[in-house]
Amino acid sequence: MTETQIRLGVFLGVLIAMSALEALFPARDRVQTRGRRWVTNFGLVVIDTLSIRLLFPIIAVGAALWAQTRGWGILNLAAIPLWIKVLIGVIVLDMMIYWQHVAFHRIPLLWRLHKVHHADRDLDASSGLRFHPVEIIISMLYKMSVVILLGAPVLAVIIFEIILNACAVFNHANVRLPRWVERPLRLVMVTPALHRIHHSVIERETNSNYGFSVIWWDKIFKSYTDAPKGELTLGLSEYQTDAPSGLMWSLIAPFKRN
Repeated sequence: MTETQIRLGVFLGVLIAMSALEALFPARDRVQTRGRRWVTNFGLVVIDTLSIRLLFPIIAVGAALWAQTRGWGILNLAAIPLWIKVLIGVIVLDMMIYWQHVAFHRIPLLWRLHKVHHADRDLDASSGLRFHPVEIIISMLYKMSVVILLGAPVLAVIIFEIILNACAVFNHANVRLPRWVERPLRLVMVTPALHRIHHSVIERETNSNYGFSVIWWDKIFKSYTDAPKGELTLGLSEYQTDAPSGLMWSLIAPFKRN
């Protein structure tokens, strides 16, 4: 089984599982119909995937192999066991994606792209896939640069990509976890309840809980919020309409004047 097949299998498995749990144990009532949103969110996935495949002869895993064959990167120069390199690689990549997320919020030009993700007024498993193609391209360039500079092993990148995809679907899911699961889990992981706070219309809440897998980075770098202040409204305050659920709106929104 190839790396792509493994990643796709895990991704589809988590997506199907979380979609089923959403139907059984929804955390919030929907404010929009699912059909149009899903066409848009999955449509963006198709466009994103085609953009990456057309523009990049190699992606993050290929970048790791390329750096390894040339002995480039910090870990490729270090005489330490492979398992330690893999562990360091996964941890550092996780932290660097946290900082990438922070940058997409704090840099106005990047926020114009990232707001397409935040404009979704109903969070569910498909929201974890909703990103503008230009954001995906920038993210891939950033990720490849980190992989090469770090000299992350191929196995570390594969593990990280599987975790990234699975957690993005999990923590966007419209699922209410039982308290006995939620409380201990949020000590380590970003749960759907925690990540919903990040999608609040209140700016100070939007600018918190940036992590996608573990909650440690938010706690270490003081961006953790445990609970929303009052009733939680999702999306962006300036886009509380059905417009963001359209595919064309999602593609052109970053280029429109505010």
